[in-house]
Amino acid sequence: MENCIFCKIAEKKIPSTTVYEDEDLLAFKDINPAAPVHLLVIPKKHFSTLQDAAGEPALLGKMLALAPRLAEEFGCAVSYDADGAPAAGFKTVINSGPDGGQEVYHLHLHVVGGAHPWRGER
Repeated sequence: MENCIFCKIAEKKIPSTTVYEDEDLLAFKDINPAAPVHLLVIPKKHFSTLQDAAGEPALLGKMLALAPRLAEEFGCAVSYDADGAPAAGFKTVINSGPDGGQEVYHLHLHVVGGAHPWRGER
């Protein structure tokens, strides 16, 4: 897409703080983070929404499988207390369409972590 900011980031026409890259995906830090850890995972190929990528299960699986790896690397992976109960973790979000809160129309997966970022704590 000619005016897609994420396509431009994937093409290295706009700089980003890249944290992961392979032939299919790019992950980078969100420029307006909602939490101490806020990363975006995008496919290099343009899909406007999750619905548009529904025929690409391998790519979608690859995106989702990358999330816990990045969470581990950035210190917000699921951890357990002494009793084996989950004590920390991260959130993954894909917003789709205007009613889903999507602002950039290039499929992207948010990896959000830190101390309860969805509750407004930082």
